[in-house]
Amino acid sequence: MTGAIPLPGSSSAQPMATAPATGKTTGPVALLLPLSGPMQPVGQVLENAAKLAFTNSSAPALDIRDTGGTAPGAASAAQAAIAAGDGLILGPLTSAEAHAVAPIAQAANVNVLAFTNDNSVAAPGIWPLGISPTQQVQRVVQVAASAGHAKLAAMLPDNVFGHSLGTAIQTETASLGQPDPSITFYEPGFSGINQAVQTASDFADRGQGLMAQIKKAQDLNTPAGRDEARALQHQPIPPPPFDAFFIGATQGEELAELATLLPYYSVYSSQVQFLGPALWANVATAMGSNGVYSGAFYAAPDPAAAAAFDAKYQTVYSSAPPAIADVAFDAGAIAQLLAGSGGFTLQALTNPVGFSGTDGVLQLEPNGQVQRGLAVFQIAPGGPVINSPAPTTLTPPNS
Repeated sequence: MTGAIPLPGSSSAQPMATAPATGKTTGPVALLLPLSGPMQPVGQVLENAAKLAFTNSSAPALDIRDTGGTAPGAASAAQAAIAAGDGLILGPLTSAEAHAVAPIAQAANVNVLAFTNDNSVAAPGIWPLGISPTQQVQRVVQVAASAGHAKLAAMLPDNVFGHSLGTAIQTETASLGQPDPSITFYEPGFSGINQAVQTASDFADRGQGLMAQIKKAQDLNTPAGRDEARALQHQPIPPPPFDAFFIGATQGEELAELATLLPYYSVYSSQVQFLGPALWANVATAMGSNGVYSGAFYAAPDPAAAAAFDAKYQTVYSSAPPAIADVAFDAGAIAQLLAGSGGFTLQALTNPVGFSGTDGVLQLEPNGQVQRGLAVFQIAPGGPVINSPAPTTLTPPNS
């Protein structure tokens, strides 16, 4: 494998093999977005980003349709797009919308590049392009393991995102042959977080066990007992029974509370490698000002890869694009590239060389899974630094 297929705007695109019958070879490209309803502002950003990929005179026609941000609306939009002869669907945005569109598109032999990050959407011909919990977990857990941190525990929010992270952690540790991870879910609020840290850190056995020994020695009320108690008081609390700790909190307030609770329950970065999700990129600078998180890892796209797109969006729309815009631009760029290189077929979309996007290299698998080349960042004073650069190529599955 020599490199990713460049998206439009770069040179030396790799030739495509002859496409099979799975998927269309021609036709306009449908763009399904919430252009009305509560999610309209997000839909407008995605439309702006996708249009930037269709500026070439040879680009296919872009058929923009409103989903209203609902599953029935997305289904209706997909049916209309297929009836109009569209050869590829970009979008819709949410998991519920994508699940509604999938059977309609599959029945019509039309492939879909959805914008959700929900892996449950993945199926032959349906690829969720959002950066998923699975992709984040795989990358950061692998880097931690390569550094010798293979006994993992996790403390995750008790919501859909947290449980997605938990499933990904269990799957990845099993894939690596690591011990079963210890996963604790927490309710929002200080008391829920406090209880979760105490449980996840096994403090009852570590810290309270030592305190019980001290009390037992003191209760002897003898010189020997008092000497033993003093000696025990100078002993450090044993380290936690894990050497990597995945923290699912992403908000500043929760992370600040954890910065107090982790040392209180004797969980230190000197003993444990802290890991976190890609959303830490939004708060990494603030985390770097707190020594508790020094050296923590998280996997996320390298912003340098999106610099050209960000500048183009800023020039055209006079505002900086939010991160979610990347996926719409990449989907549009893939569509434009394939329109002139074999069409929107399964073989063309799953070329093992992959694609080079604004969030790094990505690879679409025949079963609908998406592999991504994420960087691993390390929390540090003054801002995060790259610990493991994003790969520029990906190894095809089962190769």
